[in-house]
Amino acid sequence: MIRHVAIVGAGFSGTLQAINLLRHDGPRATLIERAAEPGKGLAYGAAHPSHVLNVRAGNMSALPDDPGHFVRWLTEHGKGDTTSFAERVTYGAYLRDMLDQAIAASGNRLEVRRGDVTDIACDDGGARLTLADGTTLAADAAVLAVGNLPPHDPPGFGGALSPDRYKSDPWDPSVATGLDDGDTVLLIGTGLTMVDIALMLEASGYRGRIVALSRRGLLPRRHDAPAPGPGLPERPTESPADLLRRVRARGEAIGWRAAVDELRPYTQAMWANASEAERERFLRHLRPWWDVHRHRLAPQVADRLEAMRDRGQLEAVAGKTIAAEETPDGIAVTWRRRGSETVERTMFRRIVNCTGPQGDLTRTTEPLLATLRDRGVIRADPARLGIDVDGCARTIAADGLPNERLYALGPMTRGAFWEIVAVPDIRQQTWNLARRLSNAQWVGGEGL
Repeated sequence: MIRHVAIVGAGFSGTLQAINLLRHDGPRATLIERAAEPGKGLAYGAAHPSHVLNVRAGNMSALPDDPGHFVRWLTEHGKGDTTSFAERVTYGAYLRDMLDQAIAASGNRLEVRRGDVTDIACDDGGARLTLADGTTLAADAAVLAVGNLPPHDPPGFGGALSPDRYKSDPWDPSVATGLDDGDTVLLIGTGLTMVDIALMLEASGYRGRIVALSRRGLLPRRHDAPAPGPGLPERPTESPADLLRRVRARGEAIGWRAAVDELRPYTQAMWANASEAERERFLRHLRPWWDVHRHRLAPQVADRLEAMRDRGQLEAVAGKTIAAEETPDGIAVTWRRRGSETVERTMFRRIVNCTGPQGDLTRTTEPLLATLRDRGVIRADPARLGIDVDGCARTIAADGLPNERLYALGPMTRGAFWEIVAVPDIRQQTWNLARRLSNAQWVGGEGL
């Protein structure tokens, strides 16, 4: 029987898992978070006031069975409506408010514990968690809700460079400090993380030059007024090449946004039914294009980014870094533009790693995940996008067998689900797992 669930991480995934266990009248939960403030995670806890959600408020309810929950909360707090793109700090306050209310109403069935989990041992009797302070916690099941992992350092960057000049963590509070308008900043990556950091630099008062560099130089597209197409009656089953042709044709007929959006109800099933070879081809050739069309910018964000480009403050470049050398004047980066054989050398006052969150479990140095990986408790998924899990979110051990007492949620399960980084997908995943764990109180291991 599952009477007690320990949840590692109190960001969006972990917080919602705990709340949904209570809503399903399921097992009691202990939510363990190493940060000072639970309930927000990196996405909302480290957000700058200039950062807004890239999904309209009408689709940002944390509760899949109550689509209007977030909009009602916004209305009660005088902060927006269905079509608005709320500030991320506002969404963080929404999550924290939900957690506080859940704790108050839990009757001691939900405990939030400050701590850093360093190991988890599982057997048929449950899970035992070890914390950094040496204490242990026994539970019937454990859930890894660790969120996104930090980006990997590009080749040639990292420990040899001054932490003042090279910021491996884009959310380091000092990213925007100590800069003059005569400086040039390099942002490695041109995706959503780059957008956040560029806007944060501008909002901090920096007016110097910003160069954003990635292999293709692609920027996220903007949201437009909602214009849903007729929708697809069933999941597409054609080959990836034929599907690409279909989406292009649909884009010409109903607009590319609607053509991409109508795949949303089916993308997880399409990913699950794709072969490893098909997934690999998609990741190698199409992922950058999918990302910039699928994960879009709020109109006000796109306007600010365009204004920065129009006045010459921000330049997006397609190219590849070759080497980085620290000098008294900054970091000299050797790089080559895409399609060119000419090698260039440019001096930057500061470089920020904006390549985005990574999930390769074989390369992670995150202590808990590295320990579990090295002991064979968990393993990387075949595409090395995160933690290998089955369709029920059970982690898969090195021997290929599912762990009946250890689950994983959120972006680190993208290898199994692909579309599992946004609120609409994670809220459903946490809801489903809460139902399974709640039902397991009565049906035993078969309910897992």
